[in-house]
Amino acid sequence: MNANPVFSLHIPTRILFGCGEIKKLATEKLPGKKAMIVISNGTSMRKYGYLDKVTSLLTENDVDSIVYDQILPNPTKRHVMEAAAICRERGCDFIIGLGGGSSIDSAKAIAVMACNSGDYWDYIPAGSGKGRAVTKALPIVAIPTTAGTGTEADPWTVITNEDVHEKIGFGNQHTFPTLSIIDPELMVSIPPHLTAYQGFDAFFHAAEGFIANCATPISDLYALEAIRLLYKYLPVAVKDGKNLKARAKVAWASTLAGLVESTSSCTSEHSMEHAMSAFHPELPHGAGLIAISEVYFETFRNDCMKRYMKMAEAMTQQKSNRPSDFIDALVRMQKACDVYGLQLSQFGVKEKDLPQMVQNARETMGALFTLDPRPLTDAEVLEIYQKSFK
Repeated sequence: MNANPVFSLHIPTRILFGCGEIKKLATEKLPGKKAMIVISNGTSMRKYGYLDKVTSLLTENDVDSIVYDQILPNPTKRHVMEAAAICRERGCDFIIGLGGGSSIDSAKAIAVMACNSGDYWDYIPAGSGKGRAVTKALPIVAIPTTAGTGTEADPWTVITNEDVHEKIGFGNQHTFPTLSIIDPELMVSIPPHLTAYQGFDAFFHAAEGFIANCATPISDLYALEAIRLLYKYLPVAVKDGKNLKARAKVAWASTLAGLVESTSSCTSEHSMEHAMSAFHPELPHGAGLIAISEVYFETFRNDCMKRYMKMAEAMTQQKSNRPSDFIDALVRMQKACDVYGLQLSQFGVKEKDLPQMVQNARETMGALFTLDPRPLTDAEVLEIYQKSFK
């Protein structure tokens, strides 16, 4: 970060945070009278009663709703376009994303396409997208039931165009949620391995945002507190998912990391993971990040030494004397969450495919490479993939 930073801050999302806050859905002023509730194609939203709770609270608030329940873990353009058509046909005037980052990201993209003509990829400013301007979107309400993406506190949505293997993040002032309700009680049902994957996604939002060359004084505050909370409480939440204190601390860290996304940015670690899961949608985003993280952060160890030591101090609460302390703490944290040494090959990734992922990462999410502490060569990117591959 520059010694004399110049930055702006505008996050227009009303955030309600805390156990039991979901009940406010019955009394809060909502941005419309008919909602499309966007959920995944899994079973958890119905199995644990979250969908029924939301529809019941909306009814109390005199708001009608319909449900779109086809979203995949790595959400696709096809479902965005399908849901947007239904939204227009049924006269919905706002979108609720209920669930993990995939559902809330999809809600943002659907909100865009409910108000704009053509194809969603017409508006994507990278890869094969056409970069058309988005002039409006339906209002968005985010209700996360996972802690990881921070999408409840930022404008970003990540969607895959499966036809061309492009997974691209996109957002603007219209895709900030109008209202976000973060209730940790909705997160106790997440299994341990997904708790870890999602929590590390939040951790890397914060860590990448802290070393990014666009970091700001406010993003630094958010990032270091998110890093501290996750190092201390994510292993607890992984081991005991019903520990509400740990769930609440991890949920708040995730929201803080989302605020980092709104005031700084991810770096090329996210570009590299998006390229992997664009070709292998079965690879969970957090798992892909974990798999490359040790080698990735080692690559920049000598480029932002003081920042690495500050992150290490936030994690360990002890004085750091060398940047490797951060990488050592990162490895300890992964071991404590039982996710150290993840094998990319178990998710279908093949070593022979790594070179095309270098190209894909550059073409689809190349902007994040410009925010790294220093420019990476293609050879270095390939080396990160290769050293991480198991």
